Amino acid sequence: MATSVKGEPARPEPVAEEPGDTAGWWRRRPERTGTAARVLGWLLPALLTLALGTHDGGRPQLWRDELATWSAATRSTGDLFRLLHHVDAVSGTYYLFMHGWIGLFGDSPAVLRLPSALAMAGAAAFVALAGRTQFDARTGLVAGLLFAVLPSVSRYSQEARAYAFAVLAMAAATWLLLRALERPGVLRWLLYALCLSAGGLMHMVCLLTVAGHLALVLLRWWHVRDRRMLLGFPLAVLVGLLPVLPVALLGRHQSGRQISWLDRPDLQSFVDTWHGLFGSAWVSGCVIGLAALPAAWPRGRRPALEIGLVAGLPVVLNWYASQGQTAYFLDRYLLFTTPAWAVVAGAGLAALRPRALAALGLAGVTLLGVQDQQRLRNPDAHEWSDERGAAAVVARSYRPGDGFVPVRGEGAFMMLDFALDYYLPPAARPVDVFAGRTAVQRGDFFTSPCTPAAVCLGSTPRVWVVVYGNAQNPYQGLRADEVAALTAGYVPEKVTVVRGIAVTLLERRTPAP
Repeated sequence: MATSVKGEPARPEPVAEEPGDTAGWWRRRPERTGTAARVLGWLLPALLTLALGTHDGGRPQLWRDELATWSAATRSTGDLFRLLHHVDAVSGTYYLFMHGWIGLFGDSPAVLRLPSALAMAGAAAFVALAGRTQFDARTGLVAGLLFAVLPSVSRYSQEARAYAFAVLAMAAATWLLLRALERPGVLRWLLYALCLSAGGLMHMVCLLTVAGHLALVLLRWWHVRDRRMLLGFPLAVLVGLLPVLPVALLGRHQSGRQISWLDRPDLQSFVDTWHGLFGSAWVSGCVIGLAALPAAWPRGRRPALEIGLVAGLPVVLNWYASQGQTAYFLDRYLLFTTPAWAVVAGAGLAALRPRALAALGLAGVTLLGVQDQQRLRNPDAHEWSDERGAAAVVARSYRPGDGFVPVRGEGAFMMLDFALDYYLPPAARPVDVFAGRTAVQRGDFFTSPCTPAAVCLGSTPRVWVVVYGNAQNPYQGLRADEVAALTAGYVPEKVTVVRGIAVTLLERRTPAP
């Protein structure tokens, strides 16, 4: 019941806390929302995220990391475990999942990316639930919709990698933590631990979220002094991390091969990463600006600080940790923080008055990201070169018995051989003449060379040479002995250039009479 003094507006009485409830320390009025409204509050953001994530999802070409997923997931389980013993153990859980997925649904680009779109849709639902739990139903809906329209969310909904699953796991973990802090119990802490395990097994860097969660727990405990928090949280973290430890130890030995290309980040890297984190320079500015609004909102300042630490602390810790021998600071490695950013920015947006400003703000953020949303659906959105076009050139003029030479060496990381293997039809597969042991045979992502090159060519009548570059040097990037063998025994019949790739058809020289 509201009370008032003459000349002053009526003020709602504080909400009475239920037994065991530790969340009422800041709330001022109860929420009265029906079941349908509560369901729509998380369902609408999930459906919007799924719609945007699947729109033209098969149009961009697979890029090298997605080709690695395809190569790993299409191997037998024995070959897959042999691969993980040598490289990419930290992605093993995702590869095993995709192995089963491809077995059921196939491996077209749209199908390969669909699990990521579904995971992001689930993450949007948990963003809305976290916003409602920490603030109110209006904030939850606004935060969920804001998350849905972020260009980076659509981008990694269309990525056959584990990033979306890490986002889902951390969004769920944050909501479950808030629920556990409201009313601590074994089941809630166990569910939270399971989400930490799932996130760590999908992408280990996302476990930096635990630092933000620790800060949240300590802030909450400082106000309610519930000992169950100080017992339940560390036990849940310990249980959640145990399944991840073996993979972490194996991944540590493999990190030199997987992320050695990342440089130690400087302050400029810290500034630049926000654009990639949200998929747009304009949208990133809006999100950071909206996230700062609750600082001027007395009622929401403290809960916004809690979620703000979950969003920002992992970014800062990652930057500092990357100053050592191994760097992990990359925008897509920090994608797991976007749910928390959406919640705190949604709180700022939902607090604007009149309330119509929230709808206008969402529309504005959406419009600012439209150009980036369109760009990420272009065929070259994931990779700058046209491997699909190169495969089409070979397929059009293929003859049985043709050989094939993809660039490897320093360009092996581009996985051109995987790309052509993926895009070439089964009836037009030339023989990889300079391949010694294949990637599958080696338990690796890279093929070992066949030597001597002249002997490996044998009597192959025609050879397709596919390299990155242009027609001026059709042998660019090939090993010297490969170039010598090809130029000695073959002459170029035609050169076709697609975006970033030269495809040269060589014909065997006619012996002199």
